[in-house]
Amino acid sequence: MTDPTITDADAPRPLPSGGMPARGGGRLLSAVFGDLRAVDGALYAAVAATPTPTLDRTLRHLSHAADHSKISFAIAAALALGGKRPRKAAFAGVGAIAVASASANLLGKRLVRRARPDREAARVTVDRHVPMPTSASFPSGHTASAVAFATAVGVVLPPAAVPLGALASAVGYSRIHTGVHYPGDVAAGAVLGIASAAAALAAAAATPSARTQALLAAARSWPRIGIGAFARR
Repeated sequence: MTDPTITDADAPRPLPSGGMPARGGGRLLSAVFGDLRAVDGALYAAVAATPTPTLDRTLRHLSHAADHSKISFAIAAALALGGKRPRKAAFAGVGAIAVASASANLLGKRLVRRARPDREAARVTVDRHVPMPTSASFPSGHTASAVAFATAVGVVLPPAAVPLGALASAVGYSRIHTGVHYPGDVAAGAVLGIASAAAALAAAAATPSARTQALLAAARSWPRIGIGAFARR
């Protein structure tokens, strides 16, 4: 009895390089994002289902007051009336808001396009309601701007870091409490706010101050002044 002959058609072939791992990695990533979305939705539903009548009106007013960074701009105006350091902190904070707002609204929301939560399905009480924005949900622009302002001002003016950080946290939570954002939107907005503050502070540090610019201008004009004076002699 002879052994069976293995032909080329029967011979085992190597798996295509990277084929299965790539598909497996994609499925794993999709599963992870699915789990995160489930946790995000569960947290949103838990906040919606928790009765907090004492907090509802306060957080609703806070969320509304944070529209267009009105709170942060008011604080910046107050700081600008102070000394040199508070004024510098105010400028840094306003610059950080500009970076955060542009990043969230012109980049983040247009790339992700996450739908807003279904506030009615989650049964968010009407006492919490603020107008539901028409823009995408991810990331939270209110949170990004508030955290950016608090971070930038806190770096320049450390005594303001804790109160402004607490205020930014309250603004972020108010967006979940009023039902217009998922917790994940707010977390992403906070990360974006910190990054925006870092970018604004780096840009400010790279820009020469008015005094430095005046000294540089004087240094550049010195040879011409010297030569003219020597010629007149």
